Amino acid sequence: MESLRKTSIVRMRNYGRIIQDMVQLAVNEQDLEKKQAMVVYIAQCMRQKNATWNRELESGVDRLKDDITALSHGQLSCDFPAFEETLEKLAQRPMALPDRTAKKKKK
Repeated sequence: MESLRKTSIVRMRNYGRIIQDMVQLAVNEQDLEKKQAMVVYIAQCMRQKNATWNRELESGVDRLKDDITALSHGQLSCDFPAFEETLEKLAQRPMALPDRTAKKKKK
């Protein structure tokens, strides 16, 4: 059985290897509709991972577009209406981050 993992190094550590592999699968997808759905899903995952790594900065749509383009070596485009609509809705809702400063209750 051939492994899906063809990438050797993690290019953007804040996203991890899984996002990088998902981008590679989207690049290889032939059906345009499926490819666009995959790009939207990848952007949503990237936004969540970005919120975990960069608590002070909200990941903007432009940054996600740039990162998807960089990870795909320019082979994926984020210029389609579904991408814009989905990420505009997400931008209206800031990521809820857990409060890690709260102390745990002792039993």
